[in-house]
Amino acid sequence: MPPSVSNSAVLPAPPPVASLGARILGSLSQAATIFGYEARKLAHDPTELLLRAVQPALWLVVFGSVFSVIHAIPTGSLTYLQFLTPGILAQSVLFVAIFYGIATIRERELGIVTKFLVSPTPRTALVGGRALSASIRGFSQAVIVFLLALGLGVRVNAAPLAILGVFVAIVLGSALFSTLSMIIASLVKTQERFLGIGQLMTMPLFFASNAIYPVSIMPTWLRWATDFNPLSYLVDALRQLMIPGASAQFPLGVDLGVLAVVTVGLIELESRLYPRMAQ
Repeated sequence: MPPSVSNSAVLPAPPPVASLGARILGSLSQAATIFGYEARKLAHDPTELLLRAVQPALWLVVFGSVFSVIHAIPTGSLTYLQFLTPGILAQSVLFVAIFYGIATIRERELGIVTKFLVSPTPRTALVGGRALSASIRGFSQAVIVFLLALGLGVRVNAAPLAILGVFVAIVLGSALFSTLSMIIASLVKTQERFLGIGQLMTMPLFFASNAIYPVSIMPTWLRWATDFNPLSYLVDALRQLMIPGASAQFPLGVDLGVLAVVTVGLIELESRLYPRMAQ
């Protein structure tokens, strides 16, 4: 009789399991591909960026200049324009990102979402790449607001680390609100309902924050609301980074940490909801 052969000798070796680092790098690479796809779309229609510049210009030039003259809002050692500038940048990031879900709805109608879903790209990479791509519009708004502020005589912090911090805050804020927008789009699926909900959300988020008036003059219930408003953390981070001598509502690490944690949580939630877009 031939010698017995053990099972271990005839069974095929199991396929190698990719390391955690390799999986992370792969997801980041795929997210970067989605980011590049969104950047190319924006490059083909740069007029959107110019149109988006109108709103912050009106807020700073008209609203900010008027309230600086009448001194109606106490802002301590800062002029009202100094106080307002980071708030208007945060508002611009919010208004651009919160309607980002419309693009997802349009891609669903064109069948692009289905193509994404049948690809081997992880859902988190799809959502994360789209969320990060929203920061491209946020960066353009930052350049516009900085130029407007300088033209109006606002003293801003031009240190390289401060500017880098501003861009980090914009990335986190854009990703957070664009992912929230995609979650809404995944649930309602039609542009009409999405626009109604988006418009309903933007004003409470903006006015229940520290963007245009300090927390110290708010009623107690509104102060409590600002602690649960992610826009307040974005405004506070930008104000500390952009304006020398600005007082902080929260430590800068807390601001960025809250934005990062909420963004990661929303990306995970949307990665589970994203397949609903193809239904």
